[in-house]
Amino acid sequence: MNNKDQHQFTITAYDKLGTLERILRVIRHRGGHIKQMQMQTKDDQILSLSLALTTKRPISALLNQIDKLVDVISIEI
Repeated sequence: MNNKDQHQFTITAYDKLGTLERILRVIRHRGGHIKQMQMQTKDDQILSLSLALTTKRPISALLNQIDKLVDVISIEI
């Protein structure tokens, strides 16, 4: 895989039951392969998830699907 297939971004979301699982499910269904993941919570309310992943599909489709999740606040590329 070349570098254009690898992407890094940070997702900020409300830390509710199942939020992380829903985000990871969307990544899996959209063909993403996580290479690195780091997660932090702030005040037990906000989840910050930094990801490095590879995909052969357009990253915009993946990010649009993640952004549609109700608990997602923002995505920074």
